[in-house]
Amino acid sequence: MPHYILGIDGGGTSCRAAVADATGRILGRGKSGAANILTDPDNALIHIVGASKAAFEEAGIAPSVINSASALLGVAGSNVGDAVHYVRERLPFAKADIESDGLIALQGALGDSDGAVAILGTGSIYISRLGEEISYIGGWGFQIGDLGSGARLGHALLQESVLAFDHIHPSSPLTDAIMAEFNSDPREVVEFARAAHPGEYGRYAPKVFDYADREDPVAIALLKASAQTINEGLDVVVRRGSAKLCLLGGLAPLYRPWLAERHQPLFVESAADALTGSVALAAKRFGVRTGGQI
Repeated sequence: MPHYILGIDGGGTSCRAAVADATGRILGRGKSGAANILTDPDNALIHIVGASKAAFEEAGIAPSVINSASALLGVAGSNVGDAVHYVRERLPFAKADIESDGLIALQGALGDSDGAVAILGTGSIYISRLGEEISYIGGWGFQIGDLGSGARLGHALLQESVLAFDHIHPSSPLTDAIMAEFNSDPREVVEFARAAHPGEYGRYAPKVFDYADREDPVAIALLKASAQTINEGLDVVVRRGSAKLCLLGGLAPLYRPWLAERHQPLFVESAADALTGSVALAAKRFGVRTGGQI
């Protein structure tokens, strides 16, 4: 039976998988729901398996073959040991490595060259490579980290909207629109927040950019504060020697104009996406080796 490898990109909004042959040639792709192993490990497992099966189906391979495949997972929440162990023990693959979503993004964006990526999506993390040294900054999860992320920006927007409702801070068309979604009742905001996952907060982030384009003062203030936290992260990777910066994630193109002028000359375009990076790393670890052996 041919040996198949899987590259998996699991984020707070969706999970993507690609099945490849032992040389790393992609045969099929699949997509499923959110796969943050820290905030919701059980659903993350469901979506990891679902995306993997969908990739096998697209490739015309029986999904049952995933039990003999080797997989490399780049997922949000991979820096928390208990979550990693919980998920790894329940994965159906013959072999599996769990890495940071930042590592697969770095590999996809820059290949094997030096530089750094900032992933700005539902969560946020910075990862840099200088020679053999790889460094991580941030990515500590919604509760205490992920500054500049869509989840934190959306959370800040809801908080600011309630403050405006209470006349503690000035209101704006943006805060009025948010409160209208909750029937102008802060109790409904509280009920939403009580059970909301990062991805649910993150869905409000695009509204901030939209209203900032309309010169909404609250939106502009929120974006300036959020962009400042991103600038601080970029400052660290630059001090560590990164001369190339790549912004990744759904919010990356929206944030770029808001970031400091000192970083603009260092930005480069990504060579490939995180899923491609995950497949590349999977091929290095589980694919064809010297003499054509697996």
